Amino acid sequence: ENLTDATSASTIHCRLYFSSSNKRLPYFPQSLLGTDNLSFPWSRLRLPRYTYIVPLHYRLLLHPDLENLNFTGSVQIQIDVQNNTNWVVLHSKGLQISRATILNQNLAHLSEQVLPVLHNPSHEQIGIFSPRVLSSGQKYFLYIEFGAKLAEGFYGFYKSTYRTSSGETRNLASTHFEPTSARMAFPCFDEPIFKANFSVRIRRSPEYISLSNMPVVKTVKISNDLIEDRFAASVKMSTYLVAFVICDFKSVTATTSSGVKVSIYAAAEKWSQTNYALEVAVKMLDFYEEYFNIRYPLPKQDLIAIPDFQSGAMENWGLTTYRETSLLFDPPTSSISDKLWVTMVIGHELAHQWFGNLVTMKWWNDIWLNEGFARYMEYISVEATYPELKVDEYLLDTCFAAVGHDSLNSSRPISSPAENPTQIKEMFDTVSYDKGACVLHMLRHFLTDDVFQSGIVRYLRKYSYKNAHNQDLWDSLANTCSEEDFISGEHCYSSSQATKNYLFAGEHLDLTAMMNTWTLQKGIPLVTVTRKGSRLLLRQDRFLRTVLPSDPLWPMLQKGFLWHIPLTYKTDVSSTIHRHLMTTQTDSIHIGEEVSWVKVNADMTGYYVVHYEDGGWDEINKLLRENHTALSYKDRSHLIHNAFQLVTAGHLPINKALDLIGYLRYESHTVPLLQGLGYLEAFYRLIEKRHEPELTQNLGTYILRFFRAVIDQQTWSDSGSVSERRLRSEVLSLACHLDDPPCLERAQQSFKDWLQSNGTLNLPTDVAEIVYTVGAQDNDGWTSLLHAYNNSLSAAQKHKILFALTHSRDTNKLERLLELGVEGKVIRSQDLSSLILMVARNPRGYQLAWTFVKTNWDMLVKRFQLGSFCIRNILIGTTGHFSSPKELTEVQLFFESIKEQSSQLRATQVALDNVRKNVRWFQRNLEPLRDWVNDQLK
Repeated sequence: ENLTDATSASTIHCRLYFSSSNKRLPYFPQSLLGTDNLSFPWSRLRLPRYTYIVPLHYRLLLHPDLENLNFTGSVQIQIDVQNNTNWVVLHSKGLQISRATILNQNLAHLSEQVLPVLHNPSHEQIGIFSPRVLSSGQKYFLYIEFGAKLAEGFYGFYKSTYRTSSGETRNLASTHFEPTSARMAFPCFDEPIFKANFSVRIRRSPEYISLSNMPVVKTVKISNDLIEDRFAASVKMSTYLVAFVICDFKSVTATTSSGVKVSIYAAAEKWSQTNYALEVAVKMLDFYEEYFNIRYPLPKQDLIAIPDFQSGAMENWGLTTYRETSLLFDPPTSSISDKLWVTMVIGHELAHQWFGNLVTMKWWNDIWLNEGFARYMEYISVEATYPELKVDEYLLDTCFAAVGHDSLNSSRPISSPAENPTQIKEMFDTVSYDKGACVLHMLRHFLTDDVFQSGIVRYLRKYSYKNAHNQDLWDSLANTCSEEDFISGEHCYSSSQATKNYLFAGEHLDLTAMMNTWTLQKGIPLVTVTRKGSRLLLRQDRFLRTVLPSDPLWPMLQKGFLWHIPLTYKTDVSSTIHRHLMTTQTDSIHIGEEVSWVKVNADMTGYYVVHYEDGGWDEINKLLRENHTALSYKDRSHLIHNAFQLVTAGHLPINKALDLIGYLRYESHTVPLLQGLGYLEAFYRLIEKRHEPELTQNLGTYILRFFRAVIDQQTWSDSGSVSERRLRSEVLSLACHLDDPPCLERAQQSFKDWLQSNGTLNLPTDVAEIVYTVGAQDNDGWTSLLHAYNNSLSAAQKHKILFALTHSRDTNKLERLLELGVEGKVIRSQDLSSLILMVARNPRGYQLAWTFVKTNWDMLVKRFQLGSFCIRNILIGTTGHFSSPKELTEVQLFFESIKEQSSQLRATQVALDNVRKNVRWFQRNLEPLRDWVNDQLK
């Protein structure tokens, strides 16, 4: 795999210095091997394995200059040499290396002169040549001096700014290293397997503070205007978790019951918005210590709101970094959904302190072990610590999002190969997070809570400060271990006994075989159910929304797919949830003659779609109309979701699914109501972007008529439970979007009152965004909102105002916003991707947003990096509004024109699949929908 353009000499060097059979290398006198003769010794993207050099301890000194926006530094890495070699190969990206030397254990130089450093920029690697052989079994110190500009953008060691209310701009420097950007801040072995200890020193001027993973143990005055903070040595960890921030922020602090010091940092004027996060973080750390039964291993946990931040947050050990919207909570302007978001993001990042930080995946192909777990632990932790937030009501949405992605042919297995930085970044997607979480949810319900919890505790204990992969998790959950562990008296079974471990539904369970079907193959199963007398006949296929069973491609796309499905079902005969493990293409279950209805996949704890054949959906429809409370709210939401997914996939006519949600006039639970309303709204938003004025009008009229009672029940306040408040925001937002006169009048009046109060009146947070959106429709309102956006100190309020501004019907205003997003002053660069998506939601803006992406493609890639979720969201989000063959061709042509980049991205395939799905949906469902709506309005 010789990917460099070096001559064949590099292959010789590879063999010479990195061959395990070559234990003793000859010594080359320097005269014999001048620098000119050296070619880069390593041709692969990934560093030489553990068999060569292992980093043990990094001593890192950094001196960032926040005025000139650059930094200098040095690193001394203690290395353990496992095999004789003349070379050290490690990562470095964009750093100017001014000096490199190697010292022995007594800190004596191995060589009189500075060592040659070779660069391989395409692999982000440097090679340092030692004329004296580094001997197997010996430890050495690699010392490197370097410097660089603080990065533009959101990766590596980068600059950020914020503006005070007096208009002064302040600089800060922060880091974001995951997955492959630690190498932009200091030369290092930048792969998760190379865990080491880190001792950090940071030089700063006195008006700033510095933070890192560990607490400061000593502060030394270097000169009048220079101070050095020395941090305690870290625990053993991967490079992507190292972090440091130099800023002038203020903090609030509290202590957990086990003595961990927790602090929340923010810009001084936002200090009052940090209290809620502090309360959450303390509660969460206490919860996780108990749940994982492992003490949090560091003395402190800092959480800091960074003004420029690309993702939601980052789990750096002991110094978690957040977008302001993910950490700060401002009671006058933050809504209940903002509160839930902050709580869940903190729950996610603190779960990572165990899942990811303490136990890390061996390589990025298994990033789901970090992200799927942290996403799932959000639900478990928030349910335990803040039950009033009813977080369980949102888990279905996470699984529905996963189904949406996974039912496209462009999906991927949870565990997928990823080698270069772009592929690695692309692993941080719906599959790793949402499908990962839903598969774990299925597993937890299948094994029971206790078995699941004790299994993950076993996993975390066994692999603490180490790296693990998929199989290690299955072994821990199935309570198995190696023969060696078994003999040493660990509490586990030998692998030969493992199959006897779970007696389930009369079958022995092979957990690895079962879970491999969920993590090593892509897609989601469709279970088709048919009633035949006392038996339920079952068939599993791969569920696809882009190809119909009648298509010639169908057999090929189905070939070889088989899942081990932990089926559950309920009937009207008893309240028991029945279980059955389906491991074959077809199967059957005895349910008895007296059963009148059966609902498969109870509460959607399983990750599969269910289709009821031969009149089965008519039975379900009848049950929902006559006695919908016989099923749980999760079951009702699941049925609505499955019905409309089956429509898209061509298994069910659209009028059957629309008839099914007719029962919603009797529904009182928020989740199924929003599920049904969500599909009608999605159809409306697609159709309003087509030239279908009559159908757009009629569908809007039908939605308002059908949900009239629900709309009229809503108050324009912040009262009620979390569920009621969520319903209020969604229902009133749609009503005003559909130009419902009472909704518009109320919003216009509230907006007028808000304007006249000169910002002293706080709108109810649940309806503020709706009020702003209606207010933004005239010139004065829009201009006033842009002014308010520019001056607001609340990130939550700014988000609501930006949403409103992007819903103007004036395309000149939308273009102005996109210009401001590119400029990056009034609207920050970090918000450009969500700005583009908001403009694309607007029926007057979706073509504009797409043109903007095509015109500014190079700038967007430079700003957000290829493979990042921002680029993925921009591509999938802007094209997701297209539904005509002409638009599909347009998207194909653009992807063709950027082939060099688009060919590296999975996102382009997902985007195309999505548009194809929309095109087919219209071809099949437009006329039946028109007929159905006309019938309803008669």
